[in-house]
Amino acid sequence: MTARSRKEQLQEMLADEPHDAFLRYGLAMEYVGEGNDEEAVRCFREMSQTNPDYVPAYHQGGQALARLGRPADASALLRQGITVARRQGDQHAADEMQGLLDSLG
Repeated sequence: MTARSRKEQLQEMLADEPHDAFLRYGLAMEYVGEGNDEEAVRCFREMSQTNPDYVPAYHQGGQALARLGRPADASALLRQGITVARRQGDQHAADEMQGLLDSLG
């Protein structure tokens, strides 16, 4: 019997807990690790709908969109993330996203 991959395990757990931010983020990061930024972006966008206060999803989603050559989409997502981070008092995350946003031009 073949052991399930981490990604498969996360997908199974998400079937039971579809709004679990930690699981969704973990799955997105598995896609990032595979170099599958399209699927990662899909996961990060789902998170922005189901868990809009999960700040790391905006930053990682912005990075994935930038790698895909979609700076306008990356900028829009990062602006949302900056707003959320500031509302939560997370200036460090806001500053990191602003730095990425500035680098997009």
